[in-house]
Amino acid sequence: MASTHPWDIRRRRKRSFSPGVGQARAAWLFLAPSLLILGVFTAYPMLRAAYLSFTKFNLLAVPEWVGLDNYARIFTDPQAGNAVVNTLVYAAATTIISVGLALLIAVGLNQRFLFRGFARTAIFVPFIVSMGVVAIAWSFLLNPEIGLLSYWLKQLDIGSGQGWLRDPSLAMIAVIMVGIWKNLGFYVVMYLAGIQSIPREIYEAASTDGAGPVRRFFSITWPLLGNQTMLIAIVATITNVQAFDQIYVMTQGGPFFRTETLVMMIYRTGFTQLDFGYASALSYLLLGILLIFSLAQFAYFRKRAVTY
Repeated sequence: MASTHPWDIRRRRKRSFSPGVGQARAAWLFLAPSLLILGVFTAYPMLRAAYLSFTKFNLLAVPEWVGLDNYARIFTDPQAGNAVVNTLVYAAATTIISVGLALLIAVGLNQRFLFRGFARTAIFVPFIVSMGVVAIAWSFLLNPEIGLLSYWLKQLDIGSGQGWLRDPSLAMIAVIMVGIWKNLGFYVVMYLAGIQSIPREIYEAASTDGAGPVRRFFSITWPLLGNQTMLIAIVATITNVQAFDQIYVMTQGGPFFRTETLVMMIYRTGFTQLDFGYASALSYLLLGILLIFSLAQFAYFRKRAVTY
């Protein structure tokens, strides 16, 4: 027979209302609003898109189950292939150039010189400006009739008479250039934080041994920034693979679909052609590409992670 002694009842109450249990309940209560928002605006749309990717759906009728037809269509659709190639070209070029330039600029901005604070601020300012505003400004700058930058390039005999954004061979270069300029400051700040966390004693010891600036960079700075490089590369890849607003404002995927990325094609397929089933399948193709890129970069840089 279970004991009903008052001391036993009091001990059970203390165990059921221990501080750890109370803290856990309080934590879940604080997390509940965020979890609810994530569930409504992230989890449910993803699950709904996964279901729609196996259906034919145009908002005007009940979704019709078609199985893997939408995914099979991707491999036979030349526009999907073009969008995948454009996405990979844009993401690879923008990410590689951004990471390399950010590292070099961060090393330069870590040195002492006049107006260093102003230079750091100037390089970071584009990042805090909306991409839509940036894209509009660059569209005017590259306009062949009124653009100041277009005029300067024309004087140097660079570009073409129809303008960078209207030339099929130059449009992708233009949007890549703007993508690099927009996010470069953020990556520079991340690299600066990494450089300043490297103990100065390591550089002093290398200088004592006769190592010059170039040798110190390749033997100390670059290897010890492996963790920052991994983070920056993954963030940059995810950002660039999902490029939309910049390309929508500047070229709308043209000319002749030369700058249409997967996100642009998803938008056009879903909201212009109302083919939401196929657009959902393309969305999961994009998710797969992001996952592969992120896992590959994580595996590569994890072997080069450093501690000091």
